[in-house]
Amino acid sequence: MFEAVLFYVFSLVAMMSGVGVVTMRNPIASALSLVVCFFFLAADYVLLDAHFVAVIQILVYAGAIMVLFIFVIMLLNLRHGDQLTFEDIGRRSIVGMGTAGLLAVGLFTALGQLPVVLPAQIPADYGTIAYIGKALFEGPYLLPFETVSALLTVAVVGAVVLAKKEI
Repeated sequence: MFEAVLFYVFSLVAMMSGVGVVTMRNPIASALSLVVCFFFLAADYVLLDAHFVAVIQILVYAGAIMVLFIFVIMLLNLRHGDQLTFEDIGRRSIVGMGTAGLLAVGLFTALGQLPVVLPAQIPADYGTIAYIGKALFEGPYLLPFETVSALLTVAVVGAVVLAKKEI
């Protein structure tokens, strides 16, 4: 019971920091909020007995990827733009709440249709480094894994090209 409460608390903090990533105007504060989200997701992975995934979450995402994000933010040299008016914020809030509501309805509908996995159906080596490696590099996740890595590289190169016209 205590683990379930901890899981929901960690998930709530991760969601709140995720909202902070989107809503904060300062890009550095937004990036730090993303780091908080990564750490609390890692805590959720620990509670789900996925210790390897939790360590990789902290090393790769909270470490390497965030260094890359901070580097791109500093390279872009973002400055504060014009301040939004109250009417702009009101319209954006209504659209955002409507979109969040539709997303919540879709999420709850999809969660109701998920199959229940019984503990007897989970392989014995589930969650080990070998199992994750086979799933990523030999299994059905090879193409999405490589696509995401190429997409991240292209996005960083595109940001640098757009930011620096002299290159």
